[in-house]
Amino acid sequence: MGAYYDEIEIEDMVWDAAKGVYHYPCPCGDRFEISRKQLANYEDIATCPSCSLVIRVVYDPLDFEDEDEDSEGGEDEGSDENEDDSEDDHFEDALEKLTIAESQPAVTAVLA
Repeated sequence: MGAYYDEIEIEDMVWDAAKGVYHYPCPCGDRFEISRKQLANYEDIATCPSCSLVIRVVYDPLDFEDEDEDSEGGEDEGSDENEDDSEDDHFEDALEKLTIAESQPAVTAVLA
């Protein structure tokens, strides 16, 4: 796409947690919108739902590469911490069940 209304840096946009999008005022009175998922997919075009204008969003794609596939980013930051805690619990359980055998494992030759 060659004709952008403007190029706007992501830092100049406002995050709307309720809608799960970054937005920026459009001259028509509405606002340009782009989601975190779009940014994670290397999409840099924010659209206005009320008119045909588009802007190019200037951002670092590496800042959004770890976004969840099914998440739009509207989740609570605290829920991520709970997920990390549960992963740590699984790791601790695995260590508790770990056993080290005294003898060498038997070697089986497979002929093809």
